[in-house]
Amino acid sequence: MKIVSTVSIIILLAALFGWAINQPQDAGPDVPEGKLNSLSFAPFWEGQGPMDEIFPSVAQLDSDLHLMSKKTHSIRTYASAEGTMPEIPALARKYGLTMIQGAWLGSVKKGNKLELDELIRSANANPDVVKRVIVGNEVLLRGDLEPEELIQYIREVKQAVKQPVSYADVWSMYMKYPELIKEVDFITIHILPYWEDEPIAVDEAPAHIERIYKHVQQEAETIAPSKPILIGESGWPSEGRQRGWAVPGVVNEAKFIRGLIKVANANGFDYNIVEAINQSWKSELEGVVGANWGLFSIDREEVFPLTGKVYENPHWYKVWMIAIAIFVFAVAVCWKPLRILPILPMAGFLLLWQILALLWANQAELLWYTSYTIWQRLFTLLVAALNAVLAGLLLQRAYIMLAKQATNEIPGNWLYRLYLIFCGFFVFKTFFLAINGRYISFPILTASIPVIGVLGLMLIHYATKRPCSLNMTDLVGGIKKPFTHDKRLGFALLVTGFALVLGETLAFLQSRDLILAYPELGKRLLVSLSFTLTNQQLAQWLICLVILALPLLVDRNKAGY
Repeated sequence: MKIVSTVSIIILLAALFGWAINQPQDAGPDVPEGKLNSLSFAPFWEGQGPMDEIFPSVAQLDSDLHLMSKKTHSIRTYASAEGTMPEIPALARKYGLTMIQGAWLGSVKKGNKLELDELIRSANANPDVVKRVIVGNEVLLRGDLEPEELIQYIREVKQAVKQPVSYADVWSMYMKYPELIKEVDFITIHILPYWEDEPIAVDEAPAHIERIYKHVQQEAETIAPSKPILIGESGWPSEGRQRGWAVPGVVNEAKFIRGLIKVANANGFDYNIVEAINQSWKSELEGVVGANWGLFSIDREEVFPLTGKVYENPHWYKVWMIAIAIFVFAVAVCWKPLRILPILPMAGFLLLWQILALLWANQAELLWYTSYTIWQRLFTLLVAALNAVLAGLLLQRAYIMLAKQATNEIPGNWLYRLYLIFCGFFVFKTFFLAINGRYISFPILTASIPVIGVLGLMLIHYATKRPCSLNMTDLVGGIKKPFTHDKRLGFALLVTGFALVLGETLAFLQSRDLILAYPELGKRLLVSLSFTLTNQQLAQWLICLVILALPLLVDRNKAGY
């Protein structure tokens, strides 16, 4: 009876906790009519992408454009000649959509000619659908073309079509190359507060959009008065790593888009939101964050609504139910051993069990959701399997300590070695975060079971043996053949953590726009440090590294503290 009542209370607490942290949130005013002015449309499905030259079928395009017609009045495309892209204008007409059609330009002249020829053909053949055209996207930012080459392409298209012609790039490129303002019929700027060299918090982002737009407008007035400006891309990621004060999230994405539209409507700004659908192929270039800017997931499920309150994770209860089911099944299997434990140790043990089950289920769900290739998914399966084994070994050790049974060195050795494997992986991961972490997510959830597990063993050791021990031998229950360099591994965790702080700060310190905004090195260093040290994800990861390092750094010959 004590097991049933304890399990029931823990399940109830878990359900209440999950419900409490997953309440719908206010994301700002509803989008008028629940529709956007314009939406970037890259029509790729899972397993497709321009880099591999795998394009959607006409039926898939038809399905997507029907979906787009419910969310937007117009779409912006980026390529014209590749794959099935030439089919888009006719399908857009079918669903009452207009287009801002683009041609993808790069460093290969032959490919550029094919794109421009198709753009010109499509614009002339579909004037009722293609209302504006864009020659190239962020070509100057990537360094694929020189300004003179780009201008020649713009002039070529202007002579061949009747629609207004533009070029799209981040707003600072138009400031760097003001001669472009004279060449285009309308100025297309990308304003992405998340990617700014000085990242903007989501609550401040709409004001930032207004400020940048008016800055560009003021500069343009001195060169080409009254020239129209289109915000060609603006959006927010729903998943991925935090940059400074810019935190990805579903609610934050909804807040940003609704805030942007409110500012745009108040000021009469023309805008296009990036983007319609999450693009898994972008993960190869920009990691998890690059693949998650859409209103819809890669499976065409709505990430968030344009009206009403927003859930950060509307399907949270499914993961919670899986975790609770795992917990209940495990309790049923281990019923007899649990009866041996007194009520308080049993309650503590079962609570740890439920926490680890919840962590594992959430970890597996998120890692799978953010895995986009076969290799990424195989790695996710490996990580989930290793975490499941580690959780089992941690729980076995916790039970032995609470039941005051004789230590078994075999599971202790497995627990120790698996712990070292995770720590080695985290050293590797943190090193790459430190040297070039712009697109790499912090592996906080991957480390959650090792971190919470070792903390749980520390608490159990304190409760059963006192004083508390951080010694690895005490925690795992004996090590037959200890790794001779475990202290070095512990130091490596701390050193790479310190290097991460330096690397993150240096990346901000060297950024072009931050140098222009803060030419004085001392002030720029303080600003860069503030972005680094207030990064909540980075701070959480540093805490994880410290917790993981402690048992490796403590002298294994010392037993108690």
